[in-house]
Amino acid sequence: MPISSKFLTPWRIALAAIVLAALAVGAKLLFFSAPPAPRFVTATATRGDLEDAVLATGTVQAFKQVSVGAQVSGQVKTLLVELGQRVKKGEPVAEIDSTTQQNTVRNAEAALENVRAQLAAQKASLIQTELTYKRQKHLLENEAGSRADFEAAEAQLATTRASVAALQAQIKQAEITADTAKVNLGYTKIVSPIDGIVVALVVQQGQTVNANQTTPTIIKVAQLDTVTVKTQISEADVVKVQPGLPVYFTILGEPDQRYHAKLRTIEPATDAILTESTGSSSSSTSTSTTTAIYYNGLFDVPNPGNKLRISMTAQVSILRAQAKDAIVIPASALGRRGKDGRYTVRVLGEGGEPQPRQIRVGINNNVSAEVTEGLAEGDKVVLGEAPAGGAPQNAMRRPPMRM
Repeated sequence: MPISSKFLTPWRIALAAIVLAALAVGAKLLFFSAPPAPRFVTATATRGDLEDAVLATGTVQAFKQVSVGAQVSGQVKTLLVELGQRVKKGEPVAEIDSTTQQNTVRNAEAALENVRAQLAAQKASLIQTELTYKRQKHLLENEAGSRADFEAAEAQLATTRASVAALQAQIKQAEITADTAKVNLGYTKIVSPIDGIVVALVVQQGQTVNANQTTPTIIKVAQLDTVTVKTQISEADVVKVQPGLPVYFTILGEPDQRYHAKLRTIEPATDAILTESTGSSSSSTSTSTTTAIYYNGLFDVPNPGNKLRISMTAQVSILRAQAKDAIVIPASALGRRGKDGRYTVRVLGEGGEPQPRQIRVGINNNVSAEVTEGLAEGDKVVLGEAPAGGAPQNAMRRPPMRM
């Protein structure tokens, strides 16, 4: 039934508009009003694994690496190995042309035989001079010979004996020369001094090497079934660690794969000591304030698949302490530490008001802290006052480090 126009008076239309506006405002206040701004920034105590670690950067090195060199000069006649090949201790790896060394051995042996022949002749002469001496002595005693002949025979005997002694010394010298020549001949056949893998071919077949001044390197052999990580520990952190602490590291190619070991040793001096001279102490002192100081920490890791390679970069963590499934809060929530070792934190109560509470803390790595007494999982600790504008109440924080 249509509404009569007499009911649609202006004042009734205005009244209906006012009622509708009031209903809209009430609905907005009831369903769409913003919650009151939080008064505090808080964090929830959670369970997690926590560690206190010294971070450092290291380099993967071979457990043992040897530069196999040539002790004699000559042309590399044969190279018997390839890059990456496994070799055994004593296995031939290269051969140098031995013509010169063979000739030296022949000359030394010929010189030795010559001296031996001279000694044999001199020994025969010694027998003759001894007989002459005895005869002249007998004649002199029976007044049948002259003293001059006896003294000449005596002098000849002494001279012959001295010649024999000199030749015997020359034989020893010639034997040493011959032995040295044979050793040098053996040096033309180069063998591996250790079991390992050929990691570098420094010279090529046909290349000439000169060993007169320095020992030229032919190949490099390394043991890679176990590798050594050489990590640089800053002078600020080196006093916090010691040999025997657990260590883990990752490599750039596998950041999620951890390799575990124990710190074997910390070198007592920096690498600079290898190049320093006694006269450079004053200059090194003047630059020590501008140069970062690092000490090398060493630890060994099994490498059965040879996945870890020489010179890889290692991100190393040296664990000073660790805790698993602990109650963890941000370290920024800790208040002043009391004389009894307890810390004061503020915990939100049921009414939303912060209440002070005494807690004990275990590991504290300045990011997160382990609570050993005084808090339960789920408690909300106050980090600070909320800024104007209503920041989120549960502040974001860095999660505890996982083991």
